[in-house]
Amino acid sequence: MRVFLLTLMMCWLPVANGIVVGADQPAQYLPHLKDRRVSLVVNQTSTVDGKHLVDFLLDNGITVASVMAPEHGFRGDQGAGEIIRDGIDTKTGVPILSIYGANKKPSPDMLNDIDILIFDIQDVGTRFYTYISTLHYVMEAAAENDVPLMVLDRPNPNGRFVDGPVRQPGFESFVGVDPIPVLHGMTVGELALMIKGEGWINEADRLLLEIVPVQDYERTMPWSVAVAPSPNLPNDTAIRLYPSLCFFEGTAVSVGRGTPLPFQLYGHDVVALGDTPFTPVSMASAPSPKLQGKEIMATVLTDSPIAGLDLSLLLESYQAFKANAQPFFTRPAFFDKLAGTDSLREAIMRGESEAQIRAGWQEELATFRRQRAPYLLYPPDSP
Repeated sequence: MRVFLLTLMMCWLPVANGIVVGADQPAQYLPHLKDRRVSLVVNQTSTVDGKHLVDFLLDNGITVASVMAPEHGFRGDQGAGEIIRDGIDTKTGVPILSIYGANKKPSPDMLNDIDILIFDIQDVGTRFYTYISTLHYVMEAAAENDVPLMVLDRPNPNGRFVDGPVRQPGFESFVGVDPIPVLHGMTVGELALMIKGEGWINEADRLLLEIVPVQDYERTMPWSVAVAPSPNLPNDTAIRLYPSLCFFEGTAVSVGRGTPLPFQLYGHDVVALGDTPFTPVSMASAPSPKLQGKEIMATVLTDSPIAGLDLSLLLESYQAFKANAQPFFTRPAFFDKLAGTDSLREAIMRGESEAQIRAGWQEELATFRRQRAPYLLYPPDSP
């Protein structure tokens, strides 16, 4: 395996300010970029001491040949699912190439004359958050075109959890590319090592993969994200609730898109799921939100202790819809893609308890933990 961890002598020395992300260790990667044409897979979270990585590299004389923009765009200001288009960054003049449109995998033309790719995006640790799907396809394109890939690692704010069903064969999609659980408990760097090591991409053995690890990090440490990773995850609360609330995207229930509290509430206009009124409206971060223009009665979760994967809200809401003779699974196929299986939806419809549902995925979680063990960079090995 051609994998290199860029951990020079200084890399694991104690740092007074605590955790240091990969991008904030320029001594570990700038020497590898000198006199090379670099393409960056980045967004608004890709910062070096508060400065965007693109600007930082240009200021240090690095040739940035292009930026590849994932979902939500280079600046992170596009709504979920919106097609990202090619363009030119007005500040730097660097070409912006979309990898969230007609193509989600960089084409050979995009990699022509590129000497190295850099991936630096803040993830939130859930399988259906699409930046890790982008990582998968970027890795595959890099392998197929013999372009080295460097990952500047960042902590996983949900890193202490491994939970949920593992994506099953037949349920592959852009919200579930690899066979991992909903909460995988890995950083992007660790996941990149696993994708390569398990051969989940074409030509995996050809990929020259380099990781710049996070200093002084343990996966159980809390991590507050400095820059919102996407428009509808504006804060730590939304990131914490996202694994549990995202399943509602396959149902009739609103999770607050088009309100001031996306992924911090859940509600409906007919079936009252709380006592706080909201009216979703079209906005830049949610151009056509679910239940737009309708008053929903919602439960606000900003002070909730929910963390990891909590199924109680989903189960309670299903029963409330059933009691009111209202359709709940309005997008069953998409719900199954989010779950990575149809067994979760079927168990909910059978009326199984949360404990019964959880019991159904414990064996595959144990297998996943053993499978991922060789690729872990940070303690503890088993959150």
